[in-house]
Amino acid sequence: MSETTETIFSKIIRREIPVDIVYEDNLALAFKDIHPQAPVHILVIPKKPIPTLADAESQDHALLGHLLLTAKRVAEEAGLKNGYRVVINTGDDGGQTVYHLHLHILGGRQLDWPPG
Repeated sequence: MSETTETIFSKIIRREIPVDIVYEDNLALAFKDIHPQAPVHILVIPKKPIPTLADAESQDHALLGHLLLTAKRVAEEAGLKNGYRVVINTGDDGGQTVYHLHLHILGGRQLDWPPG
């Protein structure tokens, strides 16, 4: 997918839609999910619009690493000392509903396995 489309996350990055931001730097933004699936449910998104993980390119390797380290930092700041799950849904079959790459941080309770 070479073209990017406007998503709700694009509007969040531009501050057109208010969210509860918990972390931001020049590459990423983290905010509380408006439909939490766990006591702690935070989304980490890149500011660069990449529709899906499958659309990431080799030049995105540093950004992808940054997103994981951001998830670690945000989880620590959220007090998830007993553990947490990081999920990336990719494509329709993967359950992706917003086509802007994003990581879900889920925690605050014992999570079941398998998830779905």
